[in-house]
Amino acid sequence: MKKEYQFKLVEGQFAPSEAGKVLFSLINSKINYHNLEIFSNQIRFDEEIPHSKIRIKTLLEASEYIKELIKEASSTDMELKIGSVIQIVLTPKIKTEMDV
Repeated sequence: MKKEYQFKLVEGQFAPSEAGKVLFSLINSKINYHNLEIFSNQIRFDEEIPHSKIRIKTLLEASEYIKELIKEASSTDMELKIGSVIQIVLTPKIKTEMDV
């Protein structure tokens, strides 16, 4: 049986500077997480994590795009309406060779 949960992570209308604080805080937290994963795997297993490197690249691209949106909102006296829902689904673990 699959269990599913949803939580509102961010919801509201923000001035450009406040929107930047909220969004860049989330993005930087994710980038830091992936950098730590890369570092940890290199130290413990002398391996790279391609997924984390790809995610960091994607997050940096999103960050640049958001900077442009914030700049546009500031120059046109607009606010940013942000909504973010996190969805969590409890699912059975997929067994790998390491689990056997």
